[in-house]
Amino acid sequence: MGQGAAENEMVVKQDLKVVAEVREFVRLVTGEYGMDDFVPCLVAGELVTNALQHATSETGDEDVILRLSRTGDDALWMEVQDAACGLPHMLAADTSSETGRGLFIVDQYARCWGIRALAGNVGKVVFAVIDRT
Repeated sequence: MGQGAAENEMVVKQDLKVVAEVREFVRLVTGEYGMDDFVPCLVAGELVTNALQHATSETGDEDVILRLSRTGDDALWMEVQDAACGLPHMLAADTSSETGRGLFIVDQYARCWGIRALAGNVGKVVFAVIDRT
């Protein structure tokens, strides 16, 4: 395979039930990469759920896009793009709370993660790098 690693992309429908499809997509891609899918599925589910909850409340009809590719050192690069401009932040993990744990989970399992605002105020990308353990 050449240097330009193929990027796998999925447009996520505005429906929280779609997280099952997201996990299926992640399983397919990680299978091609020969990676275990548990952590990637967990992280993708959290990032997509966050994006759907926040993007839909602000804009209503913008797509959420999940992209997966490999890094130079064979880790998994995952990013979720949405049209909401508000940047997510990690809340203190409240064990009784139903929300707010997403980025805490991402922080626990990813080698690193971050948020990039898109130029022109059209949204943001949340990314995470997951080692192939």
